[in-house]
Amino acid sequence: MNTRSRVIVLTATAVLLAALAVAYTVSRGAEPAPAEGRTSGDETADGRRLQFLTNGRLSYTSPPRSRRVTPVECDRAYAAAGTVACLRPVGALSAGALVVMDAGLHQRRRVPLTGFPNRLRVSPSGRMVAWTLFIDGHSYATTGFSTRAGVLDTRTGRLVTSLEDFAITKDGAPYRNRDVNLWGITFAADDNRFYATLSTGGGRYLVQGDFAAGTVRTLAPNVECPSLSPDGTHLAFKSAIAGDPKRGWRLSTLDLATLKTAPLGETRSVDDQPVWLDAHTIAYTLQLSDGTNQTWTVPASGLGKPQLLLNNASSVSPIPAPVQSARTGGQHRQSQADPRP
Repeated sequence: MNTRSRVIVLTATAVLLAALAVAYTVSRGAEPAPAEGRTSGDETADGRRLQFLTNGRLSYTSPPRSRRVTPVECDRAYAAAGTVACLRPVGALSAGALVVMDAGLHQRRRVPLTGFPNRLRVSPSGRMVAWTLFIDGHSYATTGFSTRAGVLDTRTGRLVTSLEDFAITKDGAPYRNRDVNLWGITFAADDNRFYATLSTGGGRYLVQGDFAAGTVRTLAPNVECPSLSPDGTHLAFKSAIAGDPKRGWRLSTLDLATLKTAPLGETRSVDDQPVWLDAHTIAYTLQLSDGTNQTWTVPASGLGKPQLLLNNASSVSPIPAPVQSARTGGQHRQSQADPRP
């Protein structure tokens, strides 16, 4: 083969390879990108249906082993019995808000709020929505922080903007102090009894509340961010190591009948309000040094070891039924998925 023939063959080969590369790129580009709705390979192996946040966007596991990311932005989120609650992020030109949606992510109620989103829960029936905001400070390990915890009854419309207005009974006696903070609410199945954290005088306490009566009373010391089990008999919570939040927190459970505590298998510091995925499994968020969130689980029995549930995920909650996708032609329909007016 002469030199000219070789050049022609090499040129033709290069053109063919380039065409194949372009075709491959186009075919890959037709796959849905993560920002448009799906990622794969890191979801729950047991097929759990979960709601959670991916980089601040409301997301859902959709078996088999895929993740659907919506355009709905939240700093904290939670769902139960068809009620989806979202604490809107605070922006440079916008205040925060609580947005309550139905299972199709259509807005039902919006409550303007002042403060930085911290905790959020929906009662098992979907009726009561409870949240915590930081008013001053951004960590429970620092001194001088201030919180505001509120509750919305979605059935009656009753709105309590601060639990600090409730009558407090501490160690069996009426109590009032300007340094009182309350946070981390979890509701019982009756939509009236609830549990939360009270801090005052340098101590932190588990309190039981009566929403209708507007009262709370202390039950046990060094219990923070409680989460009530599905059967209502136990609380999962975090407790400061040796009573000092600057040393971090450990996860434990508390038997409400005996007030006895039992440590869980997670020995790393967890600054989160844990979630019962079912009667035997507790989930929580850990943040890596680069700011990435991971959701982990640990057996409620205290006998097992932690297991990674979801990468790049926070604010997890179990959901009983699929949430319908609002995608058309590969894109989310903003009017259905985003409750912002």
